[in-house]
Amino acid sequence: MAGSAQLTRLLEHPAIWRGRTAAQRGGVPSGFAALDAYLPDHGWPRSGLIEILTGRFGSGELALLLPALAALTRAATARWCVWVAPPLMPFAPALVARGLLLDRVAVIGGAQPLWAFEQTLGSGAADAALAWARRPRLRELRRLQLAAERGRTLGVLFRPRRAATEASVAVLRLALEPLATGVRLRLLKGRSARRDALELSWPAGWVS
Repeated sequence: MAGSAQLTRLLEHPAIWRGRTAAQRGGVPSGFAALDAYLPDHGWPRSGLIEILTGRFGSGELALLLPALAALTRAATARWCVWVAPPLMPFAPALVARGLLLDRVAVIGGAQPLWAFEQTLGSGAADAALAWARRPRLRELRRLQLAAERGRTLGVLFRPRRAATEASVAVLRLALEPLATGVRLRLLKGRSARRDALELSWPAGWVS
């Protein structure tokens, strides 16, 4: 059984081509059908660095990701879901209510969050890692992207919306604007020519 799990993990590597099945895999389902249809990979990338730009941290960026994170933590071959230096400590009961398995969630603090983020991305121990940064340097972003590819990890970096004018090596970049019952998203970078905005409503009873 251990060998089977290792083979499954190996075959998930983005550098492995598997004929018809490779085209069918697509991205990690976001949990929102409209968002999956909007994103270039029909879901979140399975590895690589993505950026979500928002005017204020805590304005819906986490709600956008929680369904996918819940699925990742409950997968048969789940690795870690790591939060690096979040602005606010995650509220465990809320994560459980959204379906996350807390046994697969880790929070890392410290004075060097980008270094910790890079180490997590490249470790091969995490399916997803989240971090918040206001002014990372371009060379730091390059290191993060390479680490995410090396570790086969989805790296999510939350940045202020003003960063939209700065260069980025992220494989996917979205700008987020909070709405009364959801968010408005605009694709800034990705393997798609779409430049229309997507308005996404939260399910009934959700708050961002």
